[in-house]
Amino acid sequence: MTARAHGSVASGGRFSKGYGMLRFLLVRIASALPVLFVLSVVTFTIIQAPPGDYSDYIRSQAINQGGASFEEADAQAQAYKIANGLDKPLPLQYVNWVTGIVTRGDFGHSLFYNKPVSEVVGERLPRTLALALVCHILASVIGITFGILAATRQYTWVDTLLSGVSFLGMTVPRFLMALIIVYIMVFHFNVSDIGSFQSARYGGAPWSWDKFVDLLKHVWPVIAIATFGGLAYNMRVMRGNLLDTLNAQYVETARAKGLSERKVIMRHAVPNALHPLVMYQGVVLPYMLTGEIETAIIFALPTVGPAIVGSMAVGDVYVTATFMLVLSATLIVGNIIADLMLAALDPRVRQMGGATA
Repeated sequence: MTARAHGSVASGGRFSKGYGMLRFLLVRIASALPVLFVLSVVTFTIIQAPPGDYSDYIRSQAINQGGASFEEADAQAQAYKIANGLDKPLPLQYVNWVTGIVTRGDFGHSLFYNKPVSEVVGERLPRTLALALVCHILASVIGITFGILAATRQYTWVDTLLSGVSFLGMTVPRFLMALIIVYIMVFHFNVSDIGSFQSARYGGAPWSWDKFVDLLKHVWPVIAIATFGGLAYNMRVMRGNLLDTLNAQYVETARAKGLSERKVIMRHAVPNALHPLVMYQGVVLPYMLTGEIETAIIFALPTVGPAIVGSMAVGDVYVTATFMLVLSATLIVGNIIADLMLAALDPRVRQMGGATA
């Protein structure tokens, strides 16, 4: 076969693989849209299930702080309810909300923050995603490394120690770890500026190395706690899969060929043991988000967690529903990315997903 023919075959193979991946991606996106729709319905319904709404908050504020009578407070609450469409049936409220999102990109108006919901989300969501991404990277790198160390030193003190760390990371509640750290910081180290990303002197200052270090001083507990739980899972999965892989026949064949143990592990065993962790990436980002949300609530950081709790407390349904919808979309996007990564590694996944690679 000529070189030109070889090039044509290789080009055709790359085109076929690229077309297969594109088709696989489109199929996954198409299948995710109904899921997102169902999640939006369920989320909006559950949020509206408890009795009361933001008009009740208006009524209580008018009485407690405005000195209004019960009749005046009821009139203010009812007027606010009508003006913001809270008097309409629940299905109509949902349709209006979704229609605004699809047609105008309008997620509604935050009654509590008195600004568009998109602005509230835009202020807090990037911080949450940035923290979750940092936690994810650290948890993956450290967890996989610990899993390799534990598997290659099975039943030694290293394996016992790392398995104990993994057990603690998966069983101790994250909010409990956050409360313990807050107690130590406040009562033993007299830390007073909890609840912000920066100290007061760096509030409006331009970015510098000192400001970055100050940021790390404020967010390290959130990163440490969320990372701890993630690395525990990564380590357990990596250890178990690597132990199974090390007993596979192709690994024994590689050893029989005279390859060093390091090459056998890193070139043959580890890449195949990573497949379940690649599949896990579909849920790891939401897991890191929930870890950040839990700890951010304890530390009162201006991220998604406190905003969700605050909006639910006063019945600001559009803020709560939008944040929950965004988190649901994050889960779906994470699963699609994990499927693409797995499909790139294994052509059989593309075929099962409707691709013709």
